[in-house]
Amino acid sequence: MALTASTMLPLATKAPDFNLPEVVSGKATSLSTFADKKALLVMFICRHCPFVKHVQQELVQLGRDYFTSDLAIVAISANDAKNYPDDAPESLQAFSTEQGLNFTLCYDESQETAKAYTAACTPDFFVFDDQRQLVYRGQLDDSRPSNDKPVTGADLRAAIEAVLAGKPVTSEQKPSVGCNIKWKPGNQPSYFG
Repeated sequence: MALTASTMLPLATKAPDFNLPEVVSGKATSLSTFADKKALLVMFICRHCPFVKHVQQELVQLGRDYFTSDLAIVAISANDAKNYPDDAPESLQAFSTEQGLNFTLCYDESQETAKAYTAACTPDFFVFDDQRQLVYRGQLDDSRPSNDKPVTGADLRAAIEAVLAGKPVTSEQKPSVGCNIKWKPGNQPSYFG
């Protein structure tokens, strides 16, 4: 595991489109899937990462808290499933069922979507407004597996609430930190390492 921070994609970047299978239904998922929602949270997660495990109950709770809101949530796992079988689609499907996820979980086999978002770590969070322009990228909150701070989702929730209320999101944003995305051999992006 390499401790890795978000790349901090420039604010106002347009959300890159994607076409990925949802792990439970197999349905193709893209930005247009969420066109009726005012805001979109894209998060890069996986099953095996200790940083994701540390916050997974908060991610489940985010899904519950915003289920009837104008926020769409899509989680994407891009890890190399050959070398990390816990992050293969079948395992992610079981994870979704076990955790009772009520948001979309996709698998990015080619890793091209992760690259398009400059996703670097798990977890990595991106919030887009109604024009699908980036208004937040960074951490869930200040909690880490190695500190005693509670998992609250404070930073991400503040950004979501601002977007849903039509208010500006603070530009003071801290990078997320976690395990690096497990790139397939020879597929590492230029921003990795």
